[in-house]
Amino acid sequence: MPKILIVCGTRPEIIKLAPVYHYLKKQSWADVLWLHTGQHDEMSKKILACFDISPDITLVREGENLSDFTIGLRRQLDKALQELQCDMVIVQGDTESAFVGALAAFYQRIPVAHVEAGLRTYNLDRPFPEEGLRQMITRITALNFAPTPGAEAALLKEDIKSSAIFLTGNTVIDAQHWIIEHHHIQAQKLEQKQILITMHRRENWGDEIEQACRAIAHLARQHSAMQFLFPVHLNPLVKDQVYPILGELANVRLVAPLDYLEMQQAIANAWLILTDSGGIQEEAPTFGVPVLVLRKETERPEAIDAGCAKIIGTNQSNIITEVETLWNNSELYSSMQAKQNPFGDGKASERIADTIRQYPFKKPI
Repeated sequence: MPKILIVCGTRPEIIKLAPVYHYLKKQSWADVLWLHTGQHDEMSKKILACFDISPDITLVREGENLSDFTIGLRRQLDKALQELQCDMVIVQGDTESAFVGALAAFYQRIPVAHVEAGLRTYNLDRPFPEEGLRQMITRITALNFAPTPGAEAALLKEDIKSSAIFLTGNTVIDAQHWIIEHHHIQAQKLEQKQILITMHRRENWGDEIEQACRAIAHLARQHSAMQFLFPVHLNPLVKDQVYPILGELANVRLVAPLDYLEMQQAIANAWLILTDSGGIQEEAPTFGVPVLVLRKETERPEAIDAGCAKIIGTNQSNIITEVETLWNNSELYSSMQAKQNPFGDGKASERIADTIRQYPFKKPI
């Protein structure tokens, strides 16, 4: 049977590859292994435990900066791939782990399967470096698993052969279904409406985060009935801007980053979400929570097209206006509550596995 290696290193990758791993583990035709690159360490341990995954191989992160990590990862991956003699490598998304995993496999002539292929902004600066990484992964991928018709169209536009593109839906929805079933996540009754905020992207470091925080501070002072939950990224470039502006406000709760279960519960409980996260744009519709996107563009236009999310940027006055409008217009708010998630039906992992099974491996299944 073909030996399939999942290469994964960050929290978002784990979430989106966990359901693929679990589905493949149930199959009699595949031998699937999980390799953890170490890109995220403590954060990854918690999320792996959440999904009942114990990596078969764990690499050691070398260096604090991205360059040193990349060099060390490539060296360790080359050795691991030579020893394993696997038949396919699966990567997800647009992280450094995904790119180096795909590149190492390519150099050893191992076919690459890319989960969540085709996301694009066509602006190499936003998000950086993710937009560049995912475009480069596409050029060396054998199986492109597009999560949406828009992603599929982007790949076709780039002259990727249609025979190498497979529309699957997004595995993040599979992961949510798994978590809801196994950990019983559902909306809790809160005394007041809660707004969930997340900001962490590099392109928002600096003035953008400051403007967003000043908007939140204004809203918090104007509306004591608004409650704000802000899991603050550990990066000092984020923390040092958030805490001075929002730290003393009674109805703003600044907390450490939430684990996956806590974040899913926070999304379910939210009345509204302000975020620059791509993952949350995908997850919020499952719970019918409207999203205001604190970015200038998104590689996930499906939520915008479905009306359950809106791009508003980080301008202080824009944020205030958009939140106030939803606060005062219940009809508009209701129109943004998704009836179904535009990113998938929870069966993406099954489609991915079925496609891999039909791949012409050197050794027949």
